[in-house]
Amino acid sequence: MTRMLVVAASKHGSTTEIAEAVGDELRRRGVEVTVAEAAHAPTVLDFDGYVIGSAVYAGHWVGEVSHFVEEHHHLLAARPVWLFSSGPVGEIASGDDRTPEAKAFGDSLAARGHHVFAGKLERDDLSLLERAAVRFVHAPYGDFRNWTEVEHWADEIAAAVISA
Repeated sequence: MTRMLVVAASKHGSTTEIAEAVGDELRRRGVEVTVAEAAHAPTVLDFDGYVIGSAVYAGHWVGEVSHFVEEHHHLLAARPVWLFSSGPVGEIASGDDRTPEAKAFGDSLAARGHHVFAGKLERDDLSLLERAAVRFVHAPYGDFRNWTEVEHWADEIAAAVISA
């Protein structure tokens, strides 16, 4: 059976929920999956493939996931890897929203793909400084995640790893 690790870094939990949904869909397709926060990922990485995701803040991935990739780069580069980012909301969600980290890791790991998912922005989850930043960029509050899109992307990954 194919074994996958889905690792994500999330400041307020929204990206972790996407990682869990990816894991659930992979399991439905017969893949054995471990889902973990990047800061608490397994220390022994004995998996057939990896899905790595991060929330995007101020145009960058969360530090914990970047650290995970850098620490395990040699091993990750030898296995199939898919990347995802989450965070853009509303009109901000259009265009190429790949962070410098996603671009660099995608290239250096020969990632099989990178998907940008719209995020979730809830006022009550944010600090005063974060709310000021949201107001400054005119970002709308709400949950913009498309669960059908997440499911389809996970299905593409499952099809690729199962047929390998």
